[in-house]
Amino acid sequence: MVILGAGESGVGAAKLAQKQGFDVFVSDFGAIAAAYKAELQSMNIPFEENQHTADLILNATEVVKSPGIPSKAPMVKALVEKGVPVISEIEFAKRYTNAKTVCITGSNGKSTTSMLTYHILKNAGLNVGLAGNIGHSFAAQVADQDFDWYVLEISSFMLDDMYEFKADISVLLNITPDHLDRYDYNIANYAASKLRITQNQTPADSFIYCADDEETKKILTTANIQATTYPFSILQKIDRGAYLEQDNIHININLNNKLTMSISDLALQGKHNIYNSMASGIVAKVLELRNETIRESMGNFKNIDHRLEFVAKINDVTYINDSKATNVNSTWYALESVNTDVVLIMGGVDKGNDYTMLKDLVRGKVKAIICLGKDNKRIHEAFEDDVEVIVNTFSAEEAVQVAYHLAKKGSTVLLSPACASFDLFKNYEDRGNQFKAAVKEL
Repeated sequence: MVILGAGESGVGAAKLAQKQGFDVFVSDFGAIAAAYKAELQSMNIPFEENQHTADLILNATEVVKSPGIPSKAPMVKALVEKGVPVISEIEFAKRYTNAKTVCITGSNGKSTTSMLTYHILKNAGLNVGLAGNIGHSFAAQVADQDFDWYVLEISSFMLDDMYEFKADISVLLNITPDHLDRYDYNIANYAASKLRITQNQTPADSFIYCADDEETKKILTTANIQATTYPFSILQKIDRGAYLEQDNIHININLNNKLTMSISDLALQGKHNIYNSMASGIVAKVLELRNETIRESMGNFKNIDHRLEFVAKINDVTYINDSKATNVNSTWYALESVNTDVVLIMGGVDKGNDYTMLKDLVRGKVKAIICLGKDNKRIHEAFEDDVEVIVNTFSAEEAVQVAYHLAKKGSTVLLSPACASFDLFKNYEDRGNQFKAAVKEL
């Protein structure tokens, strides 16, 4: 068996494959990080880096591919042409566990919803693991742990290489344009990929989705969903699912045991987080967890680092780190959830962003934009008519210093870049950590 890619998922798959008695070879077209290399060496698993040796790879009986490698990559195309099955780590790992799965996908909010769902299940006493696009590799956990349930954050890239896999509970949060370069710039292709979260489900399984999301509604008109469906909405009353009414969320899976909770009691604030909380709440109710436990967990949850993370309040100005917002849609969600005037720090590596969807929120809330990146031309062009001040900066420290002087009392300084980070930083975590360090220096 060949594993393509030696990151978290690849090394995890290699570990599980070896445990299952496969003859394993790992190949990475780039350099392998020192920690992963050491792990492969400790298991005596042969590997190569900075190249793919065609003779070795094309002789595989099956290939587990990292989600970061596109299906258009020459080696993947060659494997498909030869008829060698190419699958994802998630597909591979599921063969070797009887654990049940809650699988969460969506363009935005999937990390938060996965973490919240895991938090609720764990607090309710379930023997549960968290994996997929988040935390430790699913395959490595299947090799080492013995969980009864897994909460899996699933990206469209993973779904593209999943065939036999079935989720016991699937969640589709939303579908907005992202990664379209992998889908021939066609949102219908991307939406179809997201809907694979429901494949192989039966009426005994559950599918939870947002009834307010336009692209989801569109694709569901032609979909053949076999699972029992539970929609959630903040715009309409839902008979069986979740809805918002007068600042209370109602979750009614079992009409005799409805859960009602005020949105002011939710740990996660902002409209998008009402959706995320509803989705997690439906999962909990499908599993027949106690209302008291669900309420408590939804009230005391602490969000992941770098996602709308409160950093400090200095001179009545709030500083928020949302460095994980690497696309326009995530920044829209961040701006939508802040209820004060905003000094917005944004910029980085622009993946052909269309900033149109931000214009109304920027016009209404943003008093200044601080660009943090090597090339800020497109941000200037997009917002020059919408804000009075747009400033260029080239380090987190400089951006924070400028923000400190521009922010008025009662306002919020929000780092929500809408762009990737690797022009000035190692990754979005590094960007967020440098931002937090600079704020603590004020």
